[in-house]
Order: sequence, then C-alpha cells, then structure tokens
Amino acid sequence: MGSYAIGVDIGGTKIAIGMVDKQGQVKEKQVLQTNIDKSPYQVCEQIYQVAAEIIQQSGVSAGEIAGLGIGAPGPIDRVNGTIVCPPNLPKWNGFPIRKFFAERVQIPVLFENDANVATLAEKWVGAAQENENFIYLTISTGVGGGLFFNGDVVWGKRGNAGEVGFTTMTPDGQTIEELASGTAIAKRASALMNKQLTTQEVFQLYALGDSVIVPLIEETFQYLGRFCTNLIHFCEPEKIVIGGGVSQVGEPLFNAVRHVVRQHASSQFGRETEIVPAGLQQDTGLIGASALFLADVRGSKLKEN
Repeated sequence: MGSYAIGVDIGGTKIAIGMVDKQGQVKEKQVLQTNIDKSPYQVCEQIYQVAAEIIQQSGVSAGEIAGLGIGAPGPIDRVNGTIVCPPNLPKWNGFPIRKFFAERVQIPVLFENDANVATLAEKWVGAAQENENFIYLTISTGVGGGLFFNGDVVWGKRGNAGEVGFTTMTPDGQTIEELASGTAIAKRASALMNKQLTTQEVFQLYALGDSVIVPLIEETFQYLGRFCTNLIHFCEPEKIVIGGGVSQVGEPLFNAVRHVVRQHASSQFGRETEIVPAGLQQDTGLIGASALFLADVRGSKLKEN
C-alpha cells in the first residue's frame, strides 16, 4: 500500500483537494469554489487537473499513492458510484463520479458520503481514536452525522446511514436540522429580531447576553441535548463527537447538551456518555477521504466499494 493518498472533499460552497500521508497530515492542498452553474463534468475535470498538479508538485511517485478517495454530500449510491439528488448541487443528480475519475487516473478510486468519511477521520486521527462505538455529528449549514460501531463505519445499504439531520423533533414535523443548524439559527434569530443576521452575528449577540437571543440559543441547546439523548437510547455509543461551525461556540453548547443528557438518559450508562468537541477542526473531509485508503480502521464493508 502506498504512503500517500489523494483526498477530495466536495461541498456545496467549496471543494478541497489534497495529498495526505499515513499519519493523517495534509501535505499539499488546493481549494476551489464550487460553481453550481457548471456541470459536474466540468467541475470534476477541474478537480482532476488540480489533483494531477498536486501530485506533480509534490515529487511523490505514482507508486507511492494508494488511491483517490472522494467524499461528497448525500444522498449517494455507493454501489453504483453516483451522487443522487444532493440538495445543494442539483445538477449533480445521477452523476457517475466514481466512473469519471476511474477512467482518468491510474490508481484505485473510492467514493463515500462526506459525513461518513468525516467519521472515519475522527476515528483515525481525531477525538475518537480510542473508541470502537461512537457517533460523529457535524452542525454547520446543516446537521449531518456518521455512525462507527463494532470497529467499522455503519455505511448502510447505499452509503447513507447516519443522515441524522432529518430526525423529527416536534409534533409538527420539524427536524433537528430545521431547529439547530447554523442556517436554522440564523433564520430563527432574524425573524425574532426583524433584521437579517448571520449565524456568527447571532452568537455574538448571545455572548453579549441579548435578552431576545439568549432564550433562543438556550432552546436550541435543549433540542440538541434531547437529540443526543435519542441517539444514545438508539445506539448506546461510548462517545458523541460534535464538530462543525456551530460547535465552535464551545463550552456553553457542550455543557448544556451534557446537562440535558444527564437529566433524560434512561440509564446510568447513557448518562455517562462522553460528549466532546471534534478533534479535527480543519480538513476533516479531506483527511477522511484519504483515510479510505490509508487508515488502519477500515472495515470489510469498505472494500466492497
């Protein structure tokens, strides 16, 4: 197996392409802005050119590169190697991304859901290195997640297990993503304040003790705590790792979530579940995509791809 891998992390706003070594260190990286007006063929041709440039500039020989790993927003079809109806990339529906790259590179290609490769990264070099049963949550533009149990990522039939953001939290059908994502926080706060606010501005007002915003954020933390309690009852993880932009608020969020879990988890074991910040705050998807080839934590189901 080679000592390096090329990782590609495709997002709705940016695309990261880089070379990662066996220690999970990013050696070379370039970032492209995602142009949703271009076809996926045009965008992936650009990704291919950047990857080739990174390899050439690195001085690493082709024989030292284990493969090209790709993480992309779901839903995906890992069996057929296609992206299926991604909300933020409408032109990519049905795009055969694995075939596209397999026809152009002389190294193996693997393709998975972006939240699942981020989960793999946290197991490899992040906050869950010592855990065999954990849940990874990312709370940013949306809410996503991945499940790692019994020594392997739970991939699901087509690669979409762990799409926890669609979990219903209220009688009228609101999901945790609609209540607690960065997008939702900004939208709800803007409605209360009668002016347009960004998520960052909302948390600045929260830190200042704004009388309107503080109850909103405290309610949001309650939703996240209840949500984590549900996950604990369903999966019984050792640990829940939380990353993404909203998690950057830090201890106010984590303390609130832990408090709710201690109040509402049904067993002592559940109440003792560790709830911690992600170990990787940058390049998580890039490292996770490379981990498809480099990490020792790969499970047998991964090799079926």
